[in-house]
Amino acid sequence: MAIETIELALTIALVLDALALIALIMIQQGKGASVGAAFGSGASQTMFGSAGASNFLNTLTTWLAVGFFVITFGLAWTARERAEALGTVGIPQAEAPSAVALPDEGGFDELPELRVEAAPVSESDVPVAGDELPAAEGEDDVPAIESGDAP
Repeated sequence: MAIETIELALTIALVLDALALIALIMIQQGKGASVGAAFGSGASQTMFGSAGASNFLNTLTTWLAVGFFVITFGLAWTARERAEALGTVGIPQAEAPSAVALPDEGGFDELPELRVEAAPVSESDVPVAGDELPAAEGEDDVPAIESGDAP
């Protein structure tokens, strides 16, 4: 329960920090905004004095950014703690496959030898050039093409 509470608090802090960081960056002036002060724009009458708010806003932006990273690391820590806690609640773990037992040395030599013998062939079964091959079923009505009949 404590991890969930810490995670909720860190998530809320992260959202608030991110919103404050966005707002602070949006109200800051760009580098070229101070050019108007050279022509007497009345910068001495501002809330932060004649130097302006640049130093204060830069420092505050830096601290908000550091806080953002610290809170993010805190959320990563809570995620790791939660993952470790889930590993101990009885979720079955996959086991590594056991090694396959190979036969002892020379075990493959004891395998039976397989022999494949070819069917006997006589000379009359082998076609010779110029012999007419027997027609397959349904091919009786197909005329034979001789070498001189080619288109």
